[in-house]
Amino acid sequence: MMLPDPEKEEIKKLKKKLKQQEKKNTEIRDQMAVQRTIFANERTLMAYLRTSIALLAGGIAAIKLSEHKYMGVIGFTLLALGGGLIIYSFYRYFQKQRLIKKQRDEFVQTSHHHAIIHEKEASRYGNAD
Repeated sequence: MMLPDPEKEEIKKLKKKLKQQEKKNTEIRDQMAVQRTIFANERTLMAYLRTSIALLAGGIAAIKLSEHKYMGVIGFTLLALGGGLIIYSFYRYFQKQRLIKKQRDEFVQTSHHHAIIHEKEASRYGNAD
């Protein structure tokens, strides 16, 4: 069954519109993936900081609330671990942020390349989508 020309034209327009929307959707998904990665890095930093604050609080409590010498040693050890974890967490955070920024700068959208390849292959066979 052959479709009348106006219907063919309408189908072509709809297919073209669909391709354009798919391209936009792909680009939006890519941008959202970058944002999720950045937020995950920030959540990891916050987790490290929560842990370090707990270690610092435990160290202070061990020093202040106990009169035993070994608790003082444990307290100072916890303080050192908490401080070290704070330094490590910021080091790791900024290292990952640089990596994310580098990868984002090197990223190239490929959806339009796929569309061009598809058009060239379709025209080679006499198909026009």
